[in-house]
Amino acid sequence: MKTNDYVKYLTQTVVKYIDQPKEERDRMKMARKGEKEPFLYKWFGILPYLFYYSIKKKKQ
Repeated sequence: MKTNDYVKYLTQTVVKYIDQPKEERDRMKMARKGEKEPFLYKWFGILPYLFYYSIKKKKQ
C-alpha cells in the first residue's frame, strides 16, 4: 500500500466517524466495551478469575 492510499483511507475513516451522530458513536463505543473479556481472564487465564469470583461469593 502506498503512502497516498493510506492517507486517503485514513481521511475517509475519520470523515465517516465525524459524520455519525454523537449518540450512534456512543452506542458503538459501549457495544465494543461490552464485548471485551475481563482483564484477569484475558491476561492470566481463567484461574485468577475463578479465584476472584469465589472470594466475591464468600463475602456475600
